[in-house]
Amino acid sequence: MIKPIAILLSFCLITAFSTKQKKVIFFGDSITQAGVNDIGYITKMQKIAKDEGFADKVELIGKGIGGNKVYDLYLRMYDDVLSHNPDIVYIYIGVNDVWHKQSHGTGTDANKFERFYQAIIDSMQARQIDLILVTPGVIGEKTDFSNSLDGDLNQYSKIIKSLAEKNNTGLIDLRGMMIDHNKTNNPENMEKGVLTRDRVHLNEKGNDFVANIFWKTLKDKL
Repeated sequence: MIKPIAILLSFCLITAFSTKQKKVIFFGDSITQAGVNDIGYITKMQKIAKDEGFADKVELIGKGIGGNKVYDLYLRMYDDVLSHNPDIVYIYIGVNDVWHKQSHGTGTDANKFERFYQAIIDSMQARQIDLILVTPGVIGEKTDFSNSLDGDLNQYSKIIKSLAEKNNTGLIDLRGMMIDHNKTNNPENMEKGVLTRDRVHLNEKGNDFVANIFWKTLKDKL
């Protein structure tokens, strides 16, 4: 016969496990670094979580550093991600790997980008972390295919999509979604001002856009 105290203890353990707060890390560059600002996408996600009654079920942590490329993420992966034992990680990188080729004469070659990205995936999946890969957004918001780095962004986005399929991770094609949004909402073919403030970094509408997309994928996991 099972004693009442044992039943109570089992119930408490099951309840505690089922209500465990999920730790979510957003791993990226300056776009994610700004995500924790007053109008940042992570801050907006925290408000959505509170408004929808999920505040006690999730902890959102931003780990973005300006100027980072994929190999920077690899080098700081243990300190900024693995040491925190997250349940879910959004990897949101690629803009600087492309952009800095033009703006700084650096950047990351496509084959190296894929290898470093795969190494990050391997390390995190070894810890049973649920991964969501995010394609890089835009470097210029023109919709007539005249942004100078559209071709490279498309190539690197294709790499990320392939990695997501190969490694059975989640995927958010943010680039595709931003392009579709601009096709409808940028009739004047502006290079900035729709979702970005400077062709790359998100303005408030852009942060709202990203927050809502990310929240939809996260909510299904809570």
